[in-house]
Order: sequence, then C-alpha cells, then structure tokens
Amino acid sequence: MKRIVSILIMVMALTTVATAQNGRTKFATDMYQAKHEMIIEELGLTMTQQKQFMPLYEQMEREIYQVNRNARALAKEIENKKNPSDRDYEAAASALSSTRIREGEIEAKYFDKFSKILSKKQLFLLKQTEAKFTREMLKKRKK
Repeated sequence: MKRIVSILIMVMALTTVATAQNGRTKFATDMYQAKHEMIIEELGLTMTQQKQFMPLYEQMEREIYQVNRNARALAKEIENKKNPSDRDYEAAASALSSTRIREGEIEAKYFDKFSKILSKKQLFLLKQTEAKFTREMLKKRKK
C-alpha cells in the first residue's frame, strides 16, 4: 500500500510538473475523482458509506501527500545548496527514508477509522483497488 501511494504521488508529481498551473490542478482533480469513483464502484459503497468514508479517505490522502511533499522539499533544498554538509545530507536522507514509515503510521490510523465504516471484505478490496488504479495510471502514463 505504501509503495502504491508513493508511486501514485510520484506519477502525479511528475505529470503535473510537465503541465501548466491550470492543467496541473485539473489533472490532480481528475485523477482523484477517477480514483474515488473506482473505489466507490469496486467496493460497492452505499450512499451512507460514501458519505462517511470518502471524506476520511481524502483526509488520509492529503496527510500522506504532505509527508511526501515535505520530504521532497527538503531533498530539493539540499540539491540546490552550494555546499551541503554531511549533516544536511543525513537530514534529507533520513526524511526521505522515514516517509514510508510515516505513510504506514497514517494508514494504520485511518485503517481503524475505515474499519468502523467498511466491511472486512471492503477493507481488503480497498487495497486491491488502490493497486489496480495505480497500475492503470502507469499504463496510461506509458502511452
């Protein structure tokens, strides 16, 4: 799951860099909308579940995105420094390495919340659907 989210965020970041500001916002919006629609369909969420689950899921996505964004910003800062010290490199490497741990902590926090809304099968299907969405996005990106 962590890798899927990381890959998804990286794909989004790489694609959005190549587009104009308005295109970037539209792409991100369209991508999240498509992902959410796939989740709703694949999990067979009821309207009640949708109203409870989707805001939580979006919040989780924002938290994970922010963790990755902060780590990338620190790495970029080091890249742009004229003479980074070993301490600078260590801080950046540590931040980049700990993103997966932090993503896992965020997912675990939300898993507990999701389990109050979704069935066990839907929780399982959520992970399957996220992986499926990422595969489809990567296929489209290759084309």
